[in-house]
Amino acid sequence: MANTVVERPTLGREAVTPARPPGYYPLYDAAGRAGFLVVSVAGYFFLWAPILLLIVFSFNDGRSVNAWYGFTFRWYESIFSSAAGGEASFASDLLLNSVMNSLLVSLPATFIATVLGTMIALSLARGKYPGRRYVDGLLLLPVIIPEITQGISLAMFFKLIFDYVDSATGTRVYPGFGTIIIGHVVFNISYVAVVVRARLADMNPRLEEAAYDLGANGWRTFWRITFPLLLPGIVAGALLAFTLSLDDFVVTFFLAGVGNTTLPVFVYGLLKITVTPDINAISTLMLLASTVLIGISLLLQGRNKA
Repeated sequence: MANTVVERPTLGREAVTPARPPGYYPLYDAAGRAGFLVVSVAGYFFLWAPILLLIVFSFNDGRSVNAWYGFTFRWYESIFSSAAGGEASFASDLLLNSVMNSLLVSLPATFIATVLGTMIALSLARGKYPGRRYVDGLLLLPVIIPEITQGISLAMFFKLIFDYVDSATGTRVYPGFGTIIIGHVVFNISYVAVVVRARLADMNPRLEEAAYDLGANGWRTFWRITFPLLLPGIVAGALLAFTLSLDDFVVTFFLAGVGNTTLPVFVYGLLKITVTPDINAISTLMLLASTVLIGISLLLQGRNKA
């Protein structure tokens, strides 16, 4: 019997090319891709063009923001000169005072929100108690509720508290740094808890179980095992809370008292009169600080997932 050679069919170009679905038109597909690209570029341009314009005009040599008079650093020099105690314009002094007020609010608000948010995240991830699901749902309310609703509700709440204290003790209490800090803590707790809880979800619970098996109590296990593993998530949540507190306007506007003007509220007040290069310069510095903090926060969260 003669040996027969069976040739394996060669796969041509037609065999590897996927079949096009019925109704497929290359021209329509190319037009859709081009339209998607145009819409994306236009959307990003609409978002970033005003910010880029603000940054460019912060180096304008004239006080007008409608025309370019040349490149200069004198607005930044005025700000840093005032910060160093040198001679500066009155507007720069007021800007730096508002920056100091923003830091006086943001730093304690960030610390309190980080501690409380971490505790809440631990209780939701590790605890088993009645109503835990409701606490989990309430935790997201500050993220979902519009900020102006939070500001109005907090202002009404403090008004009722202050009126009660006045009627009960005869002491009149006014809004100030305390009310602003409490308001910032209220909406920052949720963000910190969400970030820390995401870190807890990626942790291996067997590490804590191994510590218990080796004789460590709950307190030692937390500080030797849990806290070091949670620290990148805690720092990321704290940076996010600090950025949100530093940039907040709406809640601060409703809760601020006399002499407690923060930077966003101060800039808003100047915008009703005119936009000066001082505002552009301080806004550029604020944008730079916020971008750096958010970038570090995202970097830490990405490292946690890795």
